[in-house]
Amino acid sequence: MTQKIALITGASRGFGAALAEELAALNWHVVAVARTTGALEELDDRIQARGGNATLAPMDVCNIEAMRHLCRSIYDRWGKVDLWAHTAIHVPPMSPADHLDAKDWDKTVATGVTVPGQLIPFVSPLLRASGAGVAVHVDDPNAGKFLGAYAAAKSAQRTLFASWAAENQTIADLDVRTFTPAPMATATRARFYPGEDRAPLAHPTDEAKRLISTL
Repeated sequence: MTQKIALITGASRGFGAALAEELAALNWHVVAVARTTGALEELDDRIQARGGNATLAPMDVCNIEAMRHLCRSIYDRWGKVDLWAHTAIHVPPMSPADHLDAKDWDKTVATGVTVPGQLIPFVSPLLRASGAGVAVHVDDPNAGKFLGAYAAAKSAQRTLFASWAAENQTIADLDVRTFTPAPMATATRARFYPGEDRAPLAHPTDEAKRLISTL
C-alpha cells in the first residue's frame, strides 16, 4: 500500500470536508467520519468528480465502540494512518455561563474533549505504523461572552494535544501538531456572529490547502 491514508473525524462540512476533498485530489485515500450520511455522500460525489476516492464512515464519533471498530478495520485493511485530523465539534447555542443547558454542555465536552481523549490511544498505533504519521489538532482560540461552553472544550482539547505533542517531540514516527485556520466562512462562524460580513473571511478550501502545504 503506497497510497497515503487520512482519517478525518468530522468530515461532512466546513473545514473537515474541505480537507478531505483536497487530500483526495492529491491521491490520498480519505476515511471520512461524520454523523450526517447525506453530507458524506455529497462529499464523496465531489471527491469522485475530481478523480479521488474515499471510504465513508457514517457514525457518531461519540460512539466509542463504533470508533474502536473503525480503527480496527482501518488496521486490518491498510495497516496504518498517515494523517489524523479531528475536526468534529458540537456548537452549542450561545449562552451566558449561568444559563448553560446541561445536555448541550455534555455534548460539547464529549465531542471536544472526551472523544479525542478516547481516540488518541486508538489512532496513535496506526500513525506510528505509518513511520511518519501526523496528528493535527485544529484549533480555534475564539472565546468571549456567550461562548463559554465551546471555548472551554476547545481549551481543554488544546491542552490535551499540547501534552501529546510534548510527549512525542523526540519520536520520529509521530508528529503531533496544531493548526489554527484563519476565521472562515463556515456555518459555525455564522452561528457565533450572525449578520457578520463574510466577504473578508477565509474559505475553508484555502485553509485546507494551507495545512496540506505544511505536511
